[in-house]
Amino acid sequence: MLDETPAIRAGRPTRDQARARQVALLDAALEHFLEKGYEGATIEAIAADVNMTKRTVYARYADKAALFRAAIRHGTQARAVEPQVIAATRRDSLEDTLVAIAMLRIDLVGEVAGAKLQRIINTESYRFPDIFQTYYDIAALPTVRFLADILKQETAAGRLAIEDPLLAANVFMSMVVSGPVRFILSGNELDRDDIDRRVRFAIGLFLKGAEPR
Repeated sequence: MLDETPAIRAGRPTRDQARARQVALLDAALEHFLEKGYEGATIEAIAADVNMTKRTVYARYADKAALFRAAIRHGTQARAVEPQVIAATRRDSLEDTLVAIAMLRIDLVGEVAGAKLQRIINTESYRFPDIFQTYYDIAALPTVRFLADILKQETAAGRLAIEDPLLAANVFMSMVVSGPVRFILSGNELDRDDIDRRVRFAIGLFLKGAEPR
């Protein structure tokens, strides 16, 4: 009896297949860069992990620097918080809302993958200043804008006096979030109560400075 199963023909990959290969390449590249650093990672090893040739990788990215930038963007996009998650930080009181916003940012770095990504961005930003901007635009700016809108509303209601809500939101992140984040990235552990205490103390100072005069 003849086998009537259609033969599988080799040919150009479909769009979905090409996309899957691209994601696999960026996943592998990110893993290598996070584990070995920019200098330690090689195109050869990354290509081998996804059964590609160096030539195929270089056809997509001109050099290791281009692949590194793409991998950082890919990793940042994968960890970006969805708008509905940001919106869910809204609480009944302003202070509790600010605490929830701060913890949302801190928790991203508190996870192993988030800490590794933040560390390599901090380490390599002197060589690639643009990766810091990439991270800020994708991972931080949506939350900063959400906070700026809240500060604008509180000012309109007369409860705060902030002339530049977007600048104030960025200052908030530096003042309230950066301290615990730096502590975590240094390899030290902060328990939840200690983080909450630090965050609430910094928020108290922020709100005191934003009071109407």
